Amino acid sequence: MPVEILMPALSPTMEEGTLAKWLVKEGDTVTSGMVIAEIETDKATMEFEAVDEGTIGKIVIAEGTEGVKVNSLIAVLLEEGESASDIGAPKAEAAPVKSEAKSDAKTETKAEAVTAAPAAPVADGKRVFATPLARRIAKDKGLDLAAVTGSGPHGRIVKADVEGATASPKSAPAAAAPAPAAAAPAKAAMASGASAETVLKMFEGRAYEEVKLDGMRKTVAARLTEAKQTIPHFYLRRSVQLDALMAFRAQLNGQLESRGVKLSVNDFIIKACAMALQKVPDANAVWASDRILRLKPSDVAVAVAVDGGLFTPVIKDSHLKSLSALSAEMKDLATRARNRKLAPHEYVGGSFAISNLGMFGIENFDAVINPPHGSILAVGAGLKQPVVKADGTIGVATVMSMTLSVDHRVIDGALGAEFLTAIIENLENPMAMLA
Repeated sequence: MPVEILMPALSPTMEEGTLAKWLVKEGDTVTSGMVIAEIETDKATMEFEAVDEGTIGKIVIAEGTEGVKVNSLIAVLLEEGESASDIGAPKAEAAPVKSEAKSDAKTETKAEAVTAAPAAPVADGKRVFATPLARRIAKDKGLDLAAVTGSGPHGRIVKADVEGATASPKSAPAAAAPAPAAAAPAKAAMASGASAETVLKMFEGRAYEEVKLDGMRKTVAARLTEAKQTIPHFYLRRSVQLDALMAFRAQLNGQLESRGVKLSVNDFIIKACAMALQKVPDANAVWASDRILRLKPSDVAVAVAVDGGLFTPVIKDSHLKSLSALSAEMKDLATRARNRKLAPHEYVGGSFAISNLGMFGIENFDAVINPPHGSILAVGAGLKQPVVKADGTIGVATVMSMTLSVDHRVIDGALGAEFLTAIIENLENPMAMLA
């Protein structure tokens, strides 16, 4: 029986994507684990692997097509002994939005579908992910898929997992999924300013270029609008003297030069924040709708600017890593972020973020919290400034301004001040971070 290949969900928040490129054509033989397509999410272009073996019988969605909904049919896979005549009758589906860049490509307006596989099973209220072929085999054998461990991508149950399994004599047929509850009231649309038509009328007769929003820019706009409308931000500001850190950094870089390691000030900031999260564990927290989650490890996100938007790759367990390890990992994540090659697990998570615009000469700014994080640190440039020393004399020091944006639902004022103080103490006493 032909197997449906569906648009995958390649990130936790993905609802639709662009089928950027097919790496196979109709008639090609594929095996499980073989990369067959490249798919653009709102953040990156990712490879899509086949989970079954067979022959590509039909490509339903042409490459370059935008707005392809998750779980919609994109291709049909034929198993051994099957031919194109085994593909079922057309099934009505909403046509996805076609990419303007590919608008001249010839595509069919109706997708030919195959006989539908059994509905995805549900266990303890959660969907059990399995390929259509695996679901059909399990149904024929009377298997409870909730009891099968998947070996496919992200734990998905594939053909090989169910072929050798046998049904338990005590197992009862799976209960039907409960009827959906009454539909909740639609979430109020967030205010987005004047309509496009209104703004276009305002600029009639003026020269302008209309820039189409890509997936990343749409996501940035939606998330930051949500953040400013729903998160009660407050701001804590402090200055830190960097002279001891700059001298220590120069000493370390001299010693590490033979290893090709060069530490940046940002590497020290990441380490300082990671250790401060351990010292003030109540600040190592995120907002989870009706509760607060306090994390044990220091998973620090760092904003990286890319063309058209930004990524916040997460350095996990950063409190346990050396400065040189943090430096190498950050350089790797930043490079792959700019090339849009990060996997979702590399930019999802963390309880806290750093946004550093000091290298652009920005002296200070307020950053917007990236939900569900509890806070974000905005870092400005280090500048030579006159300061009053401990003995009352006037001197010159390298001073850097920092602003901690805090979600008041997660962190109160005194706790936020304690956290920011811990960060500054680490930066002004850098040798202590290595103890």
